[in-house]
Amino acid sequence: MSIIVGYVPTPEGAAALEAAIAEARKNKSLLVIINSSRGDALVDKRYAQVEDIASIEERLKKEGIEHIIQQPVRGNDAATEVLQAAEQHRADLVVIGLRRRTPVGKLIMGSTSQQILLEADCPILAVKAAPAH
Repeated sequence: MSIIVGYVPTPEGAAALEAAIAEARKNKSLLVIINSSRGDALVDKRYAQVEDIASIEERLKKEGIEHIIQQPVRGNDAATEVLQAAEQHRADLVVIGLRRRTPVGKLIMGSTSQQILLEADCPILAVKAAPAH
């Protein structure tokens, strides 16, 4: 059993990671964290820094959660990387974070989320970050 989470260093990414960790703990599943970049920009804010990944790694080790952290830079979009990982690891669940949207924005979901929802062969858990106060 494996759980794939698409992670970005944002509140939405943190919410997805928390949900994925909870599912992995509950089901004693392998947790596969995907944080990717196309590699087409000098700075990609969605690509986690070494310190961020080290913190996640340390936490998962302390909690005894079997895990793999991947940061591919292969020119693929994030949805493709998550979907490929789901196929490779025979995922039982994919967890993604969703941004809060305006009423107009709700008409069109983000392309990454939409692609994962439409193309994944397993259940998807889509979570939102807690509202900022």
